[in-house]
Amino acid sequence: MPEERIHVFTVGFTKKSARDFFEKLAEAGVKRVVDVRLNKNSQLAGFSKRDDLKYFLQKILGIEYVEAPLLAPTQSLLDTFKKNKGRWEDYERDFLHLMEERRVEEKIEPSLLKSGCLLCSEDKPHQCHRRLVAEYLQSRWGNLEIKHIV
Repeated sequence: MPEERIHVFTVGFTKKSARDFFEKLAEAGVKRVVDVRLNKNSQLAGFSKRDDLKYFLQKILGIEYVEAPLLAPTQSLLDTFKKNKGRWEDYERDFLHLMEERRVEEKIEPSLLKSGCLLCSEDKPHQCHRRLVAEYLQSRWGNLEIKHIV
């Protein structure tokens, strides 16, 4: 029997109003937001601060909120890329190596991502670790279908 396809979404909150963000999640049919951010309470996060977001998701859309710190970068990795203006290619290589070291494909249950949405801050997925997480798990599990909400 073939494995069931798992539809996983990714989204970033930057450059989105709260209205746009929540409407896009609703339109996509997201059932669970999986927060893969390292820093969930930044003053720049606005409506997406962890506790506020958890409340809004449940109250407005009935969507579950879960944190997945295993899928977040380390502070040093993030700092090297963001604060020290590192190269994306180096960040990508090092982040994927971190996913391998953590063996996330064995520690994360595929059901967590079913109709789930990986949340990070970056507006677009092309230089964001949420895309790397989704593609990494897709390469290990083989049954993920990824859709980026932009």
